[in-house]
Amino acid sequence: MSSITYRGGSLHVEQVAVDDIAREVGTPFYCYSAGAIRARYEAFVRAFAGVDASIYYAVKANSNLAVISLLADAGAGVDIVSGGELTRALRAGVPAERIVFAGVGKTRDELSAALHAGIGQFNVESGAELELLAEVATGLGVTAYAGLRVNPDVDAGTHAKITTGTRENKFGVDIARAPELFDRAATLSGIRLESLSMHIGSQLLDLSPYRSAYLRLREMTCMLRGAGHRIDHLDLGGGLGIGYDGTMPAALDAYARIVADTVGDLGCRLGFEPGRFLVGDAGVLVTRVLFTKPGADKWFVIADAAMNDLIRPTLYEARHRVVPVTRADARAPVRRCDLVGPICESGDYIARDCDMAVPDGGDLLAILDAGAYGAVMASTYNTRPLVPEVLVKANRFAVVRRRQTVEEALALERVPDWLADRPGGP
Repeated sequence: MSSITYRGGSLHVEQVAVDDIAREVGTPFYCYSAGAIRARYEAFVRAFAGVDASIYYAVKANSNLAVISLLADAGAGVDIVSGGELTRALRAGVPAERIVFAGVGKTRDELSAALHAGIGQFNVESGAELELLAEVATGLGVTAYAGLRVNPDVDAGTHAKITTGTRENKFGVDIARAPELFDRAATLSGIRLESLSMHIGSQLLDLSPYRSAYLRLREMTCMLRGAGHRIDHLDLGGGLGIGYDGTMPAALDAYARIVADTVGDLGCRLGFEPGRFLVGDAGVLVTRVLFTKPGADKWFVIADAAMNDLIRPTLYEARHRVVPVTRADARAPVRRCDLVGPICESGDYIARDCDMAVPDGGDLLAILDAGAYGAVMASTYNTRPLVPEVLVKANRFAVVRRRQTVEEALALERVPDWLADRPGGP
């Protein structure tokens, strides 16, 4: 993104030098551009100007309160998948009616909390959940507004671990079962099922699977209406990808044309749930080089960020570009390198087989396109505290999650009395 660029040989996020942030907060840390996030959201809004559409940010991509608040202030609703994300969304100032609750495993307590809050819609993913939601809503004396998430059995052509729209995936119900479940919902009190929902996968750059999926959604909408069911809202999911290799993200204008061609004439309100597309390339992970060492075939660059901070390369075989915070001398020799961390796992790497000028110990590196599924998936493996998150707006920055301490992590644990009292115990 143009908000993350070199100025005078030094990497900046908007108008703030990354090395200035590093001096204040230490490394590693995540840094996000507020301007980039807002600009991407506004581009999405423009793509559907004149359409009765709502955008629900997929909180799972980056659940920092400041990021949610930034998008809520811009007009976005949110898509949540847990009771914890419900609390985050409300804490960040998202109006309850602009919250959509998805996910295959909602508990009774989570359903109750969301009904108490008065959220806009539940996306139901099984017959059992439909029955439970109706039961909880009836017990509370309220009505649950719901959509049925259907699985269109369309392969999004993306990584196996982030595809969600084929019959082998756990999400949604077989689209052929929709009439049966709408018929059942019509007999239940406490629930209004008037929407269809689907989400076929994540990180889509080839948009053709959307056309196939939305045509199936159109067919089912018409079938349900023919059977006397009211369908006034279609939730089209998210999944638009970004260019991790530096290429352009998925084309919004082409996506909007697919939507118009397939479901645009059905008279339904439309919902979209972008996550990575809004925040992914608006963030970087900044790390400091500890050591370098030559191997038999390549160099190892050992840094203070590790797989517990950014697990995407290990989990998804994801490839992130790595750049020096201070632009390297163009004359420096380029070598094949692995950027690895201190964790005691062979899978602890940030980038493998990348060509770069071998940095010196103490140099800063930035891992690009780390705004989505980065900090939000971090862990404290090897008792490594969670790292800070920083938000930049123009020439200002703020720490929006401070660095966790080891003592704070240990404070969640206890040694039981009966263990402590044993001979030789602590």
